[in-house]
Amino acid sequence: MSVAKKITNVEAQVIAAKKAAKRVGLLSTEEKNEALHILADTLEKNYQVILAANEKDLLAGREKGYEEAYLDRLALSKERIVDFAEGLRQVAKLEDPTGEILSSWTLENGLLVEKVTVPLGVIGMIYEARPNVTVDATGLALKSGNAIILKGGSSALSSNKAIVQVMHEALNETKIPKEAVQFIASTDRVATQQLFTMKEHIDVLIPRGGASLISAVVNNATVPVLETGVGNCHLYIDVEADVEKALNILVNAKTDRPAVCNALETVIIHKEWLEKNSEALITAFKEHGISIHGDEAALSYIPNATLANEEDWANEYLSLNLAVKTVDHVDEAIEHIETYGTKHSEAIVTENKATAKKFMSLVDASALYHNASTRFTDGGALGFGAEIGISTQKLHARGPMGLPALTTIKYMMSGNGQTR
Repeated sequence: MSVAKKITNVEAQVIAAKKAAKRVGLLSTEEKNEALHILADTLEKNYQVILAANEKDLLAGREKGYEEAYLDRLALSKERIVDFAEGLRQVAKLEDPTGEILSSWTLENGLLVEKVTVPLGVIGMIYEARPNVTVDATGLALKSGNAIILKGGSSALSSNKAIVQVMHEALNETKIPKEAVQFIASTDRVATQQLFTMKEHIDVLIPRGGASLISAVVNNATVPVLETGVGNCHLYIDVEADVEKALNILVNAKTDRPAVCNALETVIIHKEWLEKNSEALITAFKEHGISIHGDEAALSYIPNATLANEEDWANEYLSLNLAVKTVDHVDEAIEHIETYGTKHSEAIVTENKATAKKFMSLVDASALYHNASTRFTDGGALGFGAEIGISTQKLHARGPMGLPALTTIKYMMSGNGQTR
């Protein structure tokens, strides 16, 4: 006599999500959009509940000595919650990525072949301190006809539970079953590890966070992974760079929001440009409180800088620390990025079109910029609506992942009795 296997809480949630995904996939664009608007309105109305829960997380974070950059990613405000809601409304405005006939043709025997976009099914989202991911990922998943399983970090547990509770209340007023949005509240690592191997129920895992989290998912999961990468982003200031452009881009990329993955971490400067413009550069660093870790050549121009080591070149500071590397040629800049870059976002400032073309062609990254800040590597900034992450891999999706990244394809054939 066989003994039935005991279903864990995580397994029960994942199975429920899979069942709900079938129902979400059948909904019309209008029904999904209406649900997103209801979600947005309900989040705005209940902002005080969410902020009260967030304050618990922030208090616990301060007691544990979290760095300010980490607390910034964790912190919510009424304005940020309004931004969440507006993000959902923007997603509702976007074209539905499912049901699109990408191509079609008829075989000689009369069989019609159609290549059609369809939802992935069940998305597992594993992330750290950003409660906004809970909302953004849910909106994108539901608009693209998917169910989603959310596993946020323990540091944002109260915030995420409150957000999901509010979203479940909203979904009760829609055609989308609340089971389509599952939140794994357990802080036990075993719960996360279970998600890694439930390929019979989960179609894709998306990790979003630091290097250790992403590495753990990529190295241990049997479920297919859409890898989002660490952002060790570089800016190369060429010998023919316009001074005002270079300084404005550097300051924006480093200081606008230092704790995000598209912020600048290393600036590579042509030695001749540095020699001519060191005073303006030093002034910018001082005005914006940027701390420098530079090579020996950089230290000869920049006072109070620290000598950089190997760790500095590879570091994603997520703060106002900045590594400074000096080079004699664009080829050296490209070589440095190839050695230490994470294939996220890389930029060049130059008025020389040939140099810019060489840089843009040879640097391997998901997003490249000529005379612009790396801060534009963002789904909202690039017109995708909210994003579910920045993919640094090359298969299926790369760069900011919006709605199309959460679909796959089916070949649908229609005939009249054809046999082979």
